[in-house]
Amino acid sequence: QVQLVESGGGLVQSGGSLRLSCAAPRGVLNYDTMRWYRQAPGKQREQVALITPASTTTLYAESVKGRFTISKDSVKSTVDLQMNSLKPEDTAVYYCNAKSRDIWGQGTQVTVSS
Repeated sequence: QVQLVESGGGLVQSGGSLRLSCAAPRGVLNYDTMRWYRQAPGKQREQVALITPASTTTLYAESVKGRFTISKDSVKSTVDLQMNSLKPEDTAVYYCNAKSRDIWGQGTQVTVSS
């Protein structure tokens, strides 16, 4: 069974940075569009960023544009989300997703204190 495993969440002060990683099988990473979502308490799950299989295209939600960067690490077989200038409203559980296979990770909590 294919699994995605997120890591890197934690507690950070407003203005700080975190780097999330999602470990994925190479067959998924190389051939599927990978996405990061987040879900805050009482809110719907929101797509934060995506990256296409060849890393030729990246897209971001308006709320994170200019602060977050999605990338792939082919050596580690991960898709990463670098999050800078974090705000309290970025607090959520962050999930990794393989789009066409509709596979989800278990999520990692990010909490930004003011």
